[in-house]
Amino acid sequence: MTELHQRLADLSNDEVKRYSRHVIMPEVGMEGQRRLKASSVLLIGTGGLGSPLALYLAAAGIGRIGLVDYDVVDFTNLQRQVIHGVSTVGVSKLDSAATRMLDLNPDIAVVKYNEPLTSENALRIFSDDWDIVIDGTDNFPTRYLVNDACVKLGIPNVYGSIFRFEGQLSVFYGEQGPCYRCMFPEPPPPGLVPSCAEGGVLGILPGTIGTMQATEAIKLLLGIGDPMIGRMMLYDALEMSFHTIKIHKDPNCPVCGIAKDDIELIDYEQFCGMPAHDHSEYSSVEDAADIDIKTVTVHDVKSALENGDDVIVIDVRDPHEWDISAIDGTLRIPKPDIQLAKNGIQAGRRLLEETVLNDIPKDKTLYLHCRSGKRSADSIAFLSEIGYDLDKMYNVEGGILAWADEIDPEMPKY
Repeated sequence: MTELHQRLADLSNDEVKRYSRHVIMPEVGMEGQRRLKASSVLLIGTGGLGSPLALYLAAAGIGRIGLVDYDVVDFTNLQRQVIHGVSTVGVSKLDSAATRMLDLNPDIAVVKYNEPLTSENALRIFSDDWDIVIDGTDNFPTRYLVNDACVKLGIPNVYGSIFRFEGQLSVFYGEQGPCYRCMFPEPPPPGLVPSCAEGGVLGILPGTIGTMQATEAIKLLLGIGDPMIGRMMLYDALEMSFHTIKIHKDPNCPVCGIAKDDIELIDYEQFCGMPAHDHSEYSSVEDAADIDIKTVTVHDVKSALENGDDVIVIDVRDPHEWDISAIDGTLRIPKPDIQLAKNGIQAGRRLLEETVLNDIPKDKTLYLHCRSGKRSADSIAFLSEIGYDLDKMYNVEGGILAWADEIDPEMPKY
């Protein structure tokens, strides 16, 4: 970490008053608040985790806060991304977050990186004199990239993860303990872990985990307490339970187990088999399956249903999503059921084939759709592995989101 004492600055009378609840604590005091003012923290993402992180780091008086993001505020963000509001829908998340942070504390500096984090720019961004990097992202390629870049540069990585009702928290710091790769040397198989967009997340959960990430960062900067280095906290909101497990440094770790100069930032999307960034509203088919999948538009689907064409339209979303919105006349079979049926057939078990796939004839043209196009492309890939003709299956571009935009504007979007 950067030697903070080399750039400690005095506090103004207004700052002493602002941080009075800090400076009267012996663990912080005037010296500690000066350290926070002299600190630089880089925050990756200004979404669910990034919202409480940015707010509380700004409120705490971190003197220089970097934000990396390239997205714009969407109405669906507001259920959990509390730094944004209705007034900033359609605005750059960086500008929205920075405006709110500076309104909360005008004495800080906000550095904005309006670009997706990639292997090409990570070292440039991370080398801009940051004491700590905080990972507020929601995808595996970026988590591995953040880890590897932090290890290479010797920067602590405050990690958080959320999904539905569960969260994780740790500090990965190759200088003093294990890194992310020590615990997760390989990513999960593509499609095994749904994104928050697919699986959902309790809106308050990122507030819980993000605030804890901010706490860990402040502890590290002040040199107090027992940081979560070598430990991971597992949080279950439904049980309101916290469990801590130990993480051991792997001497054979492919990243922190080798010399820093030998660490190379790889193609993490290829490594994880999934995209890290998507500027479009709808997921790319090519990101979902490494095969040549044909596509149709929602207008093609509408015509087929209205004309009674010999086509079966299959909705592979989860049942609770059908309750939100659905297209009349579709066959509804969730992607996990198709995947389990495929696995059962390949393992020589026929039960799932009989209960799930009997409704999907092999001699018909199939149009598959999901929310945006990713899960339906995966389902086509599964079916092609067990004998379905790839030339008879089509992925519906944009899924039900495109249907709501282009066919039925009254349909709820989520």
